[in-house]
Order: sequence, then C-alpha cells, then structure tokens
Amino acid sequence: MSFSGPYFVLAIIAMSTLGWMFTTWVRARHGYPVENEWTGTVDRTDADAGRKIDLLSNENEKLVGRISRLEERIAVLERIATDPATRTARDIDALR
Repeated sequence: MSFSGPYFVLAIIAMSTLGWMFTTWVRARHGYPVENEWTGTVDRTDADAGRKIDLLSNENEKLVGRISRLEERIAVLERIATDPATRTARDIDALR
C-alpha cells in the first residue's frame, strides 16, 4: 500500500466524513445538541416538553400503584395455591 498516493488521502477524507456523519446522527437521535458549522450548536426544542414530562410522571405513578396491587393479589393466589387444603378451608371458615 502506497501512503503517498491520492487514494490514501481520499480514504482519510472519506473516513473522516463518515465518522462525522455517524457521530452527528447518534447525537441527534439521542437528543444531544448538534454542532453547526456557522452558529455553534443547535438544540432540539420542544415547547410541550414540560407538559409531557408531567403527564408521563402521573401515568407512571398510576402504573406503579397498579403493579403493587397486582403483586399483592398474585402473592395471595400463590399462597392459596401452595397451602394445604385444610389450612385454606380453616381460614375460610374463620372468616365466616
């Protein structure tokens, strides 16, 4: 391989360009500010971001509560399924 030929210089330019394109794509995809050649950086702006975060937080709280209730119900069902029949019958009679 000749390091003094024009193909080597073109290969370096192509690798640099592809690397720059890949890092810009990754940064834009994940919400990081993208560098602009003339004005510095370009940020992703979303006017409803705060509202969306509040809605997602509320929904998350509701879902966490629902999951905890389901875990309690599953624990009761597991206890019923694994306990001997006599103990379950005794517990039911105690509730009456």
